[in-house]
Amino acid sequence: MRDHFEIRDGDLAGRIGRLTVPRAGVTVETPALLPVVNPNIDTISPARLESEFGAEILITNSYIIKKNDHLREEALDVGLHEMLDFDGAIMTDSGSFQLAEYGEIDTTTEEILQFQHDIGTDIATPVDIPTPPDVDREQAEDDLEITKQAIADAEAVDTGEMLVNAPVQGSTYPDLREEAGRHAYASDLDVFPVGAVVPMMNAYRYGDMVDAVAAAKRGLGVDAPVHLFGAGHPMMLALAVALGCDLFDSAAYALYARDGRYLTVRGTEHLEDLDYLPCTCPVCTEYSPDDLRAEGDKQQEKLLAAHNLHVTFAELRRIKQAIRDGDLMELVEERARSHPAMLDGYRALLDHVDQLEREDPASKGAFFYVSNESAHRPEVARHHDRMDRLTAEGNVLLTEGGMPSGDEFDAAWRVVPPFGPFPRALSETYPLTAEVPERLDRDAYEQAARGVARLVEENPDATFTLAHDDWPASALSLVPDSVAVESLAAVTEQLAEAAESDE
Repeated sequence: MRDHFEIRDGDLAGRIGRLTVPRAGVTVETPALLPVVNPNIDTISPARLESEFGAEILITNSYIIKKNDHLREEALDVGLHEMLDFDGAIMTDSGSFQLAEYGEIDTTTEEILQFQHDIGTDIATPVDIPTPPDVDREQAEDDLEITKQAIADAEAVDTGEMLVNAPVQGSTYPDLREEAGRHAYASDLDVFPVGAVVPMMNAYRYGDMVDAVAAAKRGLGVDAPVHLFGAGHPMMLALAVALGCDLFDSAAYALYARDGRYLTVRGTEHLEDLDYLPCTCPVCTEYSPDDLRAEGDKQQEKLLAAHNLHVTFAELRRIKQAIRDGDLMELVEERARSHPAMLDGYRALLDHVDQLEREDPASKGAFFYVSNESAHRPEVARHHDRMDRLTAEGNVLLTEGGMPSGDEFDAAWRVVPPFGPFPRALSETYPLTAEVPERLDRDAYEQAARGVARLVEENPDATFTLAHDDWPASALSLVPDSVAVESLAAVTEQLAEAAESDE
């Protein structure tokens, strides 16, 4: 167990945690945003990040500092915390980004870790290889071996109380990502950044990003604090947290502001296209779009950067509350409707439902069925698994409500889409108390039918009758032939006719 990271609450694979950073003497609550601070550019000062936005941790680039004579001398003289005027934890990158961009850098893991230690870094990074998406497998494997060696080199450096990152690479090969996660976790390093996902996010390949992170998480232990390198757009934070990511670094707040772009939880807007500001942060309540456009370039950049930070930190607070309330999936579903690529990411998340189910709490608040994707949530998979523990005997009625023709049954179980069958005694237990619309989609009925099929398979000596309320043919085709199937609508009509004839 890594005693510097404590999980306090969870929903799906997301968690609220406490990352103890001993060299800084602080404990950071996760999920946490690390604003990227470029020591050469003053957009939002670190002191303001701390006092106004509540930043507990930030990230800067030790390679840039090392290569600049003035910055290097100042950092070595007074230390990063005094140089940046920041009391929280400071993580530093190693130059790996520059290596990916320009092909080479003139430092080694041992040298850059020693430099990071000397300038007072709290969480340091070795020189790994951020392998881009879609490279051929041989390159991905070769680069991963270099990253593994960087982790080994980092383990050999005496870093004292300074925490050290163990990057997880592997490009777009899930097996390599999982292998990299397992190798990193076996080291004695401390924080686990999933790297080289920025090109996927820049290309709106959120499904591929989800697959890469899910694979890395399979290799990492539950107690591993996971940093999603380069991910800081508020639109995708709920999705990434649901996957089990804990730390996010964002230069987007400043880079987008420089380009006149305005972040929202639904995507990115250009200031020039806005007639209204859809936000209640201090910037948006004081300024109109015309006011912002009237500002000089530098002041407009600072104001947009402040807004971008406000909306990003607000989304993290919203995510934490969703974890506490047990409705993180509802927030992910809401965000998934903001962009087709986000919907791809959400559907990819559900492809890993078995992995999510292992960490998802067994009981929580409400389950709201709001889309066909809701039929594939971890709670549905868990319900099907749990029904395997129960025994059905004799002649069993599975019914959505009324009684079919003939009422001689040994037991009557309820059937509720999307969950399927269950004993009536469980009706008031989570997730069977779900709020479900009257007009359900085919996915809900098909999942219920799969639950029926699984119950029949697990209880071969019992006989079953399914009384359904107008299920679609696609769902009925999934019900085993051995099950007697009757429509509740037809039964109701039969009962009404019988009552009329009695009169």
